[in-house]
Amino acid sequence: MALSALLSQHIRVTGIVQGVGFRPFVWRLAEQLGLRGWVRNDSQGVEILAQGGPPALAELQQRLRTDAPPLARVDSVQAQELAAEPFTAFSIIASQSGQAATAIGPDVAVCAECLSELFDPTNRRHRHAFITCTHCGPRYTVTRALPYDRPQTSMAAFPLCPACSLDYTAPANRRFHAETTCCPQCGPRLSLSDAQGRPLAGDPIARTLQLLQNGQIVAIKGLGGFHLVCDARNPEAVARLRLLKNREAKPLAVMLANAASVAPYAQVPAAERALLESRERPIVLLRAQAGCDAALPGVAPGLLSLGVMLPTTPIHFLLFHEAAGRPDGTAWLDQPQALILVMTSANPGGEPVVRDTAEAQTRLAGIADAFLDHDRDIVARCDDSVLQVAAGAAQFIRRSRGYAPAAIALPQSGASVLAFGSHLKNTVCVTRGHEAFLSPHIGSLDNAASCHFQDETVRRLCDLLDVKPQCVAHDLHPDDYSTRAAMAYAQQHGLPTMAVQHHHAHIAAVCAEHGWHGPLLGLALDGVGLGTDGTAWGGELLHIDGAQCERLGHLRPLPMPGGDRAAREPWRMAAAALHELGRNAEIAPRFQNLAASTVTAMLVRQLNSPRTSSMGRVFDAGAGLLGLSHSMAYEAQAAILLEQAATLFIDSHGWPNPMPGGYLISDDGQLDLLPVLGALIDTRNVQHAAAVFHATLVMALTEWGLQAAKTTGLNTLAWGGGCFLNTLLTSQLRQNLQHNGITVLAPLRTSPGDASIALGQAWVALQSLETNRCV
Repeated sequence: MALSALLSQHIRVTGIVQGVGFRPFVWRLAEQLGLRGWVRNDSQGVEILAQGGPPALAELQQRLRTDAPPLARVDSVQAQELAAEPFTAFSIIASQSGQAATAIGPDVAVCAECLSELFDPTNRRHRHAFITCTHCGPRYTVTRALPYDRPQTSMAAFPLCPACSLDYTAPANRRFHAETTCCPQCGPRLSLSDAQGRPLAGDPIARTLQLLQNGQIVAIKGLGGFHLVCDARNPEAVARLRLLKNREAKPLAVMLANAASVAPYAQVPAAERALLESRERPIVLLRAQAGCDAALPGVAPGLLSLGVMLPTTPIHFLLFHEAAGRPDGTAWLDQPQALILVMTSANPGGEPVVRDTAEAQTRLAGIADAFLDHDRDIVARCDDSVLQVAAGAAQFIRRSRGYAPAAIALPQSGASVLAFGSHLKNTVCVTRGHEAFLSPHIGSLDNAASCHFQDETVRRLCDLLDVKPQCVAHDLHPDDYSTRAAMAYAQQHGLPTMAVQHHHAHIAAVCAEHGWHGPLLGLALDGVGLGTDGTAWGGELLHIDGAQCERLGHLRPLPMPGGDRAAREPWRMAAAALHELGRNAEIAPRFQNLAASTVTAMLVRQLNSPRTSSMGRVFDAGAGLLGLSHSMAYEAQAAILLEQAATLFIDSHGWPNPMPGGYLISDDGQLDLLPVLGALIDTRNVQHAAAVFHATLVMALTEWGLQAAKTTGLNTLAWGGGCFLNTLLTSQLRQNLQHNGITVLAPLRTSPGDASIALGQAWVALQSLETNRCV
């Protein structure tokens, strides 16, 4: 075709289009369509100059949207006509740097094609622990800067061998411009050492499996950090891991080879199986089978759920392959395998997950018997994600590896905001244009290491996204580290700040996810957050309109004898309920051998007993009154046990009727749950009582919400807060509200808990900037 008959177009593609094989995809499309020109990465995404006939160019634009690689997310394709230039072919050219407007994708599990090669004895990557291609493997955790090119990743230290160079430069190859590609000749190396750091001879995979089968604890380097691993079928090993990690009762996650291997220990319905086998490979909470506790003693003691994950990295697969006897091919991947591994984050003391060799040798000293390590640096820590299925839909408990920091689309473009999140389950959030980037899980900011990790994450996210924030958002609590860090950052950079009330942020996060503009009702139920009146809130009915928040109602406040200690010892909240019911004389006899007399005196004299409207503390009171939990070994244990008791009854008998008169709603919008708590005091059937409590709570919240809807004229309600991880509550309350004409907005791409607070803070700040209220 003559040059005069050709069109030339400059095409810009944005979204997650780097590190996902997008340039090779464009090259192949161009070859198929007979186009000439070039494609390259730049700081904005992918840039294309294509020359050809109008039909071919139109098809190119269409297929860029519809046929993109599996890990890509195409947000926009914009084309502009240019003067025709003489090109003889279509090529991939060198990347161009500049101010970033693109993003890097999360890490994902090994793809099926790589697994086929991994277990093919004739393939040169047979049993290569770092096999990867454009469709799988690490992204976020190995990237130092954008554009995403090998020199900007931790693979820069591993120059390609001639064979891998051929793969990398061959357009038809799956590893064409795959930045993490390597082989046994040029890639990272596995190493196994003992607790003192001395090398252990032999094949690292085979020796690691031998250690695990002999009851040892091995620290294994993963994508975003180390795991502490032991044989889940060895009760002594599990007990020793609990003792050394100081994890008395909190459930441990396990890894099995495949869904077929899970079936004897937990139910695997279709929705849960889809999550388990997804490329994100999260930990998924599954309903345990009868006998699971006996088969896996100490893993999830006394619980109805088992946290399960499937292999993610080649190292994981190789361990199961070794245990299976090193079979050729991949047929074994679909067959039940006996090996079950406890796979828990190497984060002693609740600190951030360990990520490098020196840190592992120091922080895991006295815990790990050996270290399965390698020399590919982890640039960014990234803990495992945790999900459950509630009412048929996936619900995040923790959004991290595999999902973060994938952008959450905002309905409109705005200023760049940096939000520092909450004190517990911290994440940070950066907005850029019409996107919000919520960081991977940081954790609770109650230790120096986690605080340093937050500082590190703020710097990394801003640098990686090339964002210079225009406003800093933070929690209302002045003493939280997140608030102090936000104020320091703002002062250092001369930026305005915006304090956002905790429960306002919970609902605002849901508004951000759903792109909601305009007024709506908000129901925030959680453990604690500082209210605008200086008291501890946690059971709030709100009127939200962008940056404006009005408290319409709240739960009747209960005293917390001993302050924060009451949040760890449910019997204290049970005592508080007895006190409020006028039954002080029953506290000491009911809670013998505890500080019951002292607590009674504190309640009577109102000493160190601040009041809270927290729904979390109501759950604690219920669990304490039923004798399910007196002192918690981990956060929300009492609420989990209360929900579990109710679930056992409902599974057998269905939902009971709510308790008549089990709650009161005052004219000023206060919801009083003391009557239903009082009914728990003398019950003999704990499971029935727990189920009645839940049924009554659902009815109370339904009536409370409907009254507010009638008063305000609003028929949309958003909810948030950690209490909405209770699947009994969420399923029934949604059903009730929707049956009564209320549209329910719930978190979809974030957790209902405090991990979403940063997103909500950022959303409120964006609304405030629109009205010049960020000061």
